[in-house]
Amino acid sequence: MTEVKKKKQIHLAAHFPGVNNTTVWTDPRSGSQIDFASFEHLARTAERGRFDFFFLAEGLRLREYQGRIHELDVVGRPESITLLNALAGVTDWLGLAATVNATFNEPYELARRLATLDHLSDGRAAWNVVTSSDAFTGENFRRGGYLDRAERYTRAAEFVATARELWDSWSPDGSPRPFARSGRHFDIRGEFTVPRSPQGHPVIIQAGDSEEGREFAASSADVIFTRHGTLEAGREFYADAKGRLAKYGREPSELKIMPGVTYVLGDTAAEADERASEIREQQISPQNAILALEQVWGRDLSSYDPDGPMPDIDPDPGSDFVQGRVRVGDPLAVASKWRALSEQKGLSIRQTVIETTRRQSFIGTPGSVAAALEEFVVTDAADGFILVPHLTPGGLDDFVDRVVPLLQERGVFRTEYTGCTLRSHLGLAEPVGKG
Repeated sequence: MTEVKKKKQIHLAAHFPGVNNTTVWTDPRSGSQIDFASFEHLARTAERGRFDFFFLAEGLRLREYQGRIHELDVVGRPESITLLNALAGVTDWLGLAATVNATFNEPYELARRLATLDHLSDGRAAWNVVTSSDAFTGENFRRGGYLDRAERYTRAAEFVATARELWDSWSPDGSPRPFARSGRHFDIRGEFTVPRSPQGHPVIIQAGDSEEGREFAASSADVIFTRHGTLEAGREFYADAKGRLAKYGREPSELKIMPGVTYVLGDTAAEADERASEIREQQISPQNAILALEQVWGRDLSSYDPDGPMPDIDPDPGSDFVQGRVRVGDPLAVASKWRALSEQKGLSIRQTVIETTRRQSFIGTPGSVAAALEEFVVTDAADGFILVPHLTPGGLDDFVDRVVPLLQERGVFRTEYTGCTLRSHLGLAEPVGKG
């Protein structure tokens, strides 16, 4: 009998956003960014859809605009691990991923908190490792923003390695063993307070596409959260990231690549396109358009009309144009490209920002979106997706109701959970204990 090969399976996660211009917090259907009911609704919806995990972003300082706390999107967010411990009590299967900074924490304390989450959730914890080198964030902490870009990844790699040694420090018979580590950034010793957790090690997620970030992910991560959403860019990144694993003695299946993407559904393609345009208009308000421009120009452009022409002054050559956590090219070159587009199409500042900052979105009928998601995965542009809904907390409802069943019919997404831990959802092996 000929054996039927199982299709490559899609992994799905739900992102609860904080500050960005994707979520339309001004929409009357949006809920609170801090009430537990909002997080519970999105998590329960994701679990109803058999998603792999719930992904929670974090910010360590309120964003400012021209020296003031700005309210272009939303202000304030709760601490990640505390919130996920609460969600562990109202979910049974869904993975729970916390974004926690490796620059402004200490490995012993964070390893303890993550191991506790893994115990309380019966093996569903994940840590999205991020770093920061900016003094703006560092001012909130004792050590300040003293790390340059390369050094922050050196610290992060040692941080993760130290946490893993702590998680491995209990013996197989359940006894704590003395622990000691002396490295460039950490010199600690003692005994770890938390017994080995259900997953052994919580799942490690790496967010960031820089050269240092890719190398760090290849050496240490189980999942990469990327921004490469187009098919071509996804395939290039996928091949690059997976190609780096061999030098660390790892197999391609040991690292899952999951870009953050948006989606818009309609009963017809035309209806979906119309809805997508309406949502983009909401996402890029006049204030957000000027803010986006100032991030390129590195100058105060508040006197310019968002519905008027592009600025007649050049960007500050030293402007550090960053999207997400990645520096994006020469600001002069970016400004030149944006001006050319504006002149060619007769676009205002706001229209130009809408045109140039469009994120990858899957726009169409439920059937066409399901087909596109499958194409990405079966052609190795991704292993799955972290969905960023434009409405919180109800923005995932229609995807779970209308797209997930089609993915299941195509045989590319689970109809039931087959394991109990996040590692089992992702097809990742449990680390062998070294205690």
